[in-house]
Amino acid sequence: MNTPHRRRGAQGTPRVRDLPTRIDATGTRRETDALGTVEVPADRYWGARTERALVHLAIGDDRMPKAVYHAYGYVKKAAALVNGREGRLAGWQADLIAHVADEVISGALDDHFPLYVWQAGSGTQTNANVNEVISNRAIQLVGGVLGSKDPVHPDDHVNLGQSANDTFPTAMHIAAVRILHDPLLPQVSLLQEAIAAKSRAWYDVVKTGRTHLQDAVPLSVGQEWSGYAAQLSDALERLRATLPDLYQLAIGGTAVGTGLGAPEGFGPAVAREVAGATGHPFKVAPNSFAAQSGADTMVAASAGLRGLAVPLMKIADDLRWLASGPRSGLGELTLPANEPGSSSMPGKVNPTQCEAMMMVCIQVLSDDSAVAHAGTRGNFQLNAARPLVISDFLHSARILADACEKLREYCVEGIELNRERIDEHLARSLTLVTALAPKIGHDKAGEIAHKAAAEGTTLREAAIASGHISAEDFDRIVDPRKMARLRDG
Repeated sequence: MNTPHRRRGAQGTPRVRDLPTRIDATGTRRETDALGTVEVPADRYWGARTERALVHLAIGDDRMPKAVYHAYGYVKKAAALVNGREGRLAGWQADLIAHVADEVISGALDDHFPLYVWQAGSGTQTNANVNEVISNRAIQLVGGVLGSKDPVHPDDHVNLGQSANDTFPTAMHIAAVRILHDPLLPQVSLLQEAIAAKSRAWYDVVKTGRTHLQDAVPLSVGQEWSGYAAQLSDALERLRATLPDLYQLAIGGTAVGTGLGAPEGFGPAVAREVAGATGHPFKVAPNSFAAQSGADTMVAASAGLRGLAVPLMKIADDLRWLASGPRSGLGELTLPANEPGSSSMPGKVNPTQCEAMMMVCIQVLSDDSAVAHAGTRGNFQLNAARPLVISDFLHSARILADACEKLREYCVEGIELNRERIDEHLARSLTLVTALAPKIGHDKAGEIAHKAAAEGTTLREAAIASGHISAEDFDRIVDPRKMARLRDG
């Protein structure tokens, strides 16, 4: 966090003090807005508009994600620096707002952002909350009176050249990019790498394939797991492909996209500041009207999360089935025993990590459905469901990241093969008869399979008894490794 400058030069320049991010006060104080006076908690930095929203929009327990506020810190800092550099703010005001914005980014002021997700569809209340908190914290740092809006005004100074209608979608994109880069993409990549490592280790372990939940021709465990690894690689690429559009920011469009109230070049200048501060290549959107009236980019990014949840669901469910038992199910995999599985059945262990992942994926699919529906609420020059979009997007990204980390650490990395069960299933598989079909024909091969199933014999015994093939030819042709097309060496 930057240390505020202590200025002692020009007359009228306040002296900035180092103070902890708290207010030692009790009771309430009076704050004002366009509708009049409101009593707010004396130990909080927010003002009248935030307090009104806390009363009128207290719906459920869903709070605006703190990641949105941290992203807003980048917006307000960048705007202040641009306004200061171009003379629209005094240098000390710009520095002071930038310093408090750094506190917002760091999370030091999180307790002062209490608003619910359910608010104006443009995020108006959240923008006002940020402006008020930065204003009052700045006033505190220069020894002013909280609520006085002097010498840093929430609208005239903190919000200069801006509107909720362009800053909220800008903060949405910043928050989305940040959570994708850390932690989601790294955690999915680590899971993919762990699965790929298992695929390599188990490349030549031949097993029974399964289609329609029925026995199918052989493949290797490594081949099966290579499919999991490839699915995640593909999903990662599709998700990464949404980033270039997320780097485009709505800033500079102000109320309806025309930029009224913002100086020429303000949006690109702010975007450059945000890019420098975050290390991501943000730039101003090529069309502010599209950026503000639609939420198409966020909808596409959410679809990327959905595209990740789909293979994760398949992988988690496969692991759960393959580890079923241990004696009455498939039992081909042995999952780590992380915790007891039952309060009534001693010794039972459940596939907890897999089931947690499956529920996370269901939630992500539901979140994505809500985001897509919210994306249709672009009425004229404004999408009026943005808080829902970013809340559900961040929720999905966070739980996917956490679930991938836990599945990798407490499940995938510790999975072991039950070779005895794998070999047993393979030896008993009737679908090995598929290898005989080119030599004796499909019908005769099917006859052998049905004979073995009806009589409870092995496929080899039924084939030799049928008279259609000799023992020597059976042993030469029915080779599971060859059927799986495994490479030698």
